Amino acid sequence: MIKKIYIENKGTIEVDEDSVTVNGRKVTKEEKKDTETWMELAFRLREEALQKHLKRQYENTVVLTGAGSSYGIGIGKKKGKLMSGLWEEAVTRISYDKLKDFCNKINFSGLQPLGTTTDIEKLLTHAQLFHHVTEDKEVNEIINSLKKMVKDNCTLELSHESPHRMFLKKLVSKKIKYARPKIFTLNYDTLFEQAAEKSGFMVIDGFSFNYPRTFKGTNFDLDVVSRITNKNVLEDNYVPNVIHIYKPHGSINWEMQDDRIIIGEDTKESLMIYPSSNKYESSYQQPFFEMMSRFQQETRSKNTLLIIVGYSFGDAHINAMIYEALNVNSSITVVFVAPDAHEESKYTRLKKEINQNGNIILTSQTFNEFVKSYPYSEIYSQLEKGDYHE
Repeated sequence: MIKKIYIENKGTIEVDEDSVTVNGRKVTKEEKKDTETWMELAFRLREEALQKHLKRQYENTVVLTGAGSSYGIGIGKKKGKLMSGLWEEAVTRISYDKLKDFCNKINFSGLQPLGTTTDIEKLLTHAQLFHHVTEDKEVNEIINSLKKMVKDNCTLELSHESPHRMFLKKLVSKKIKYARPKIFTLNYDTLFEQAAEKSGFMVIDGFSFNYPRTFKGTNFDLDVVSRITNKNVLEDNYVPNVIHIYKPHGSINWEMQDDRIIIGEDTKESLMIYPSSNKYESSYQQPFFEMMSRFQQETRSKNTLLIIVGYSFGDAHINAMIYEALNVNSSITVVFVAPDAHEESKYTRLKKEINQNGNIILTSQTFNEFVKSYPYSEIYSQLEKGDYHE
């Protein structure tokens, strides 16, 4: 079976069991290393093609991540899940028969047979609308059980082998004069925050530095400098290893307290936009609106690299911002990373855009594989030797 593992305007890389085709030309055996399989050759050529784009010095680096960047990450049995995994967990916790009765009660026709995946996003949307009209207590109990299940499954602990720390390390290895790297993660978990803490990075996340840490949108405009006072002229030196983290769908450790949004250690009711089709309406409330406004602002900045990884294009309002950026920002480069990017039926609109724009790259990789492919600039790294061990 032929797979397109890399797609851009200038060409493609295709591979099957006994051949590799680059831009329509079959690679000869002489071009392959003796110990290299055809698949390994294809992966090497893909990495070389990717690095031509990623090694450029972009003034602004923006990362958008979805569930795929947390999938399979965690310690013990609790690991990040995709939507299909969340439905399996719902069946385990609540039981299929009880969920079936629930769906009948709220007149939800989207329940799939046992052993297949029901769209939990559509189910929650339908249930919430039903409860809004009826205020049925039993329905509300199931809704709350589903929400608790989502939160529990997003309470993850960063494992040693996760790629998050290495990814942050590579992101910050750039000229200090350029804008800080910015990660917009749609995940509720705190894997990126844990990775930053374990690596000794400073995080600007919109919350104050004093306790309790309280959200204020203008905190994203702050930066961290070191004041050198032992010279005749005061100098401001930007502190290395600072990264911005934005969470447009909220976080397991955010909560509303006395009209303030704070970060808590043991939140009883997390401030999160739960999976449902009304995510669009919820995104107009703070702090979510601030996060989305920042995303739109950053993707319009000149000489921007936008990396989209682990995101399935399931949110219409975010998709609109991505395509708008492609239309209005001629200096943006978009690298889309997904293990199923090679499938013909997936991401069709983005693939059509490739034919019209020379600044879109699709690579069929997992988050972990992409991080290994991502170049690391020793010249600009501010980490001391020995600070990080993979």
